[in-house]
Order: sequence, then structure tokens, then C-alpha cells
Amino acid sequence: MDPVIAEQLGRAHPLARHLDDFLTDLANAGASAHTRRAYRGDLIAFAAHHGEKIGALTAAPVRAYLAELADLSPASRKRKRVAIASFAKWAVRHDLLDANPMDRIDTVKVPKNLPRPASAADVAKVLAMICSRRPRKDLPLDQLRDRVLFETSYVCGARASEVCGLYVEDLDLRLDDEHVRIHGKGGSVRTVLLDDRGYVALLKLYLARTGYTAGPLFRASINGRGGPLSYDAAHHRWQTYCAQAGVEIDIHQLRHSHATELINAGVSIEAVRRRLGHASTETTQMYTLLDDKIADVEIRAARRRREQTAR
Repeated sequence: MDPVIAEQLGRAHPLARHLDDFLTDLANAGASAHTRRAYRGDLIAFAAHHGEKIGALTAAPVRAYLAELADLSPASRKRKRVAIASFAKWAVRHDLLDANPMDRIDTVKVPKNLPRPASAADVAKVLAMICSRRPRKDLPLDQLRDRVLFETSYVCGARASEVCGLYVEDLDLRLDDEHVRIHGKGGSVRTVLLDDRGYVALLKLYLARTGYTAGPLFRASINGRGGPLSYDAAHHRWQTYCAQAGVEIDIHQLRHSHATELINAGVSIEAVRRRLGHASTETTQMYTLLDDKIADVEIRAARRRREQTAR
């Protein structure tokens, strides 16, 4: 049994074995470790609230549980509802439930907020805090790793979790046609062009310094014998560098910044969608709305200049 389930719920909990089987099936279906970890946490919280056999999983306990989460953000409540719905659907499919109780539970509506890109100058400031694109020869290897990791997220518009999961085998560094294969949500795979020459040179230097020819691209231990660097570790290190640089940038803003820069440069919505790995253009359209906001700022600034000149 999953040790976290065993520790937090106890092996005797009526839902423990079913949650363990559900997570095992998720893993076999190719769900990412990040997704499985999130589902596990949300379902353990629900099971701690429910505490009865799976046959008693009806709309009533789910509704009562979600009501207790009223103080959470809509996005958090929606995520927890999705986890329960996925588990209930699995239970119906395995004849553990006669009907899916989530059919009686309304979905949680989440307001669409515009993404918050960081300025290119602020991103450059943090990256420079780690090291330059031409690092000194005695630079600690973990700093070089971090610079390449975070710049990969920025220049590819990739999620930090996707970058942490990259393998050397995902790289294609043929001259003037460099690409990286990124494994995204739901088992999707996309190929992203590496069109920044300075970044490619830094990436090749990193590979030369580490001697990596296969396996995880960004490893937890600087001696190279560890597994992939975890998202949590990457997030912590990024926040540390931001604090040192005196800049507040969430790690996910690197992806937003890349997308916004592409939109502002006139790249088509479809091209940006494919690069970011969005399932539909509806999500990518949010960056065009952001572009309108930027245009509004420029228009207001121009109007103020005209007003000042007229005085």
C-alpha cells in the first residue's frame, strides 16, 4: 500500500485499499507523479472526512465535505471536486458503486483570471543572479544546473514540472535544428524548437560539464547519481534566487512571460498554443486579452503625454 495513505489514513480505513488501487491504476495509465500526488492528498483529506465504506459514498457526504471548504479559493475547491469525481468514476467502472454521486453535485465555477507575466528585465535579473550565460569554470555545478533548468522553462514556455521531468534523450541538438521533446499533461508530448543560440550554448556547456549522455537532465544530486530534481526542490531554489535578486516572480510566471512575449511579437495563437501544450486555443486566448491590457496602458500613457503637451 502507498506509504502516505497507510500513514495518514491507516491500513484499516474503509477507503484506504480502494484509494491505493485507484492511484495504482492512474500510474499504469500514465498519469504524472505530480497529478498522482495531488489526487492522493485531496482524496486522503476527503477520506478522513468521510470515514465509511465505499458503498456509502453518496452525494450527501461529498456535499457536506465541499461545504466545509467554502473558505478556499474556487480553484482549490474545483481541484478537490475533480479528484473525488475521478475516484467515483473509477469506482463505478469497477462495480464498487452503482452510480456516480458526482452527477448530483454541481461543478465549481472558477473565474478566469488573466495570467501574470513577469517582465523580461526581472526574469533576466534573477537568471543573472544564478550565473551568467558565460559562467566561470569554477562555478558550482548545482548553480549551472539551476540556470539551465529555469532558462529552459523560460525559453520553452514549459511548466517547471515538465522541465524537471526532462531526460537527456528528449534533446535533439543537431546544429541549427535543436529541439526538445516535452512530456505534458495527460500523457501529451510536444516538440519545442530551441531557437535561442545563447541558451543552446549554455545547455551544451552544461551537458559537457556533467558528462550526461542519458537519464534525467536535471538531477537532485550534483554528483549526477540522483534521480530527477523534484518540482518542490526547484520551486524552493527559484524562490531563493528571487529573494537574492530582490524580485518577486512565481516560477509559473516564466511560462506566462514567454507566451506573452510571443503574442506581443505577432506569433499566431495556434503556434503559441502548440508551443505551450494547451489543449485548446481558448486557454491561449487569455494571453491576447493580456496583450489588450498592455495596449491600454500604452494608450493611456500616450493620452497623458498629449495632455501635458497641450498645457
